[in-house]
Amino acid sequence: MIKTKRLIIREMVQSDYDALCGILCDEEVMRAAYESAFNLEEAQNWLNRHLKRYEEYGFGLWAVVLKETNEMIGQCGLTMQGWREKEILEIGFLFQKAYWHKGYATEAAIACKEYAFSVLNANRVYSIIRDTNIASQKVAVRNGMNIIDKDTKNFRNIDMEFFLYSVERTK
Repeated sequence: MIKTKRLIIREMVQSDYDALCGILCDEEVMRAAYESAFNLEEAQNWLNRHLKRYEEYGFGLWAVVLKETNEMIGQCGLTMQGWREKEILEIGFLFQKAYWHKGYATEAAIACKEYAFSVLNANRVYSIIRDTNIASQKVAVRNGMNIIDKDTKNFRNIDMEFFLYSVERTK
């Protein structure tokens, strides 16, 4: 679907489940975004939700695959998310810990921004990032985004603070 210098970004399929569990079921990875890891059933539900989003919207979180090895190392993509009673187009990303701090999240997020602007004809995209997730905040900044709002969201019965980052299409 989308190719960058080092990555292929494509729709996830059921055979990506084990690689997806390597992300969603990892306590350290998920602490940054959601406070705790998913169990196997929650990981399958997550995958099912994105498969449905592909049908409904034509996009969702996609598998991020290393060109060099064909290994799924993360997920990045576009989803419709609620923010203060509005639906917004969000760039989201989660990567296996072994691939943190190597520029993959930034490379994938920039490609997804460009896809949103050029293919979906979006005028603006967002990223919703926990106030404690400094690494993801840096990815948003490298993707040309700035903080435009802050709010509390409840996930799995835990209130968490989130920043809303955004960038507008310039051409």
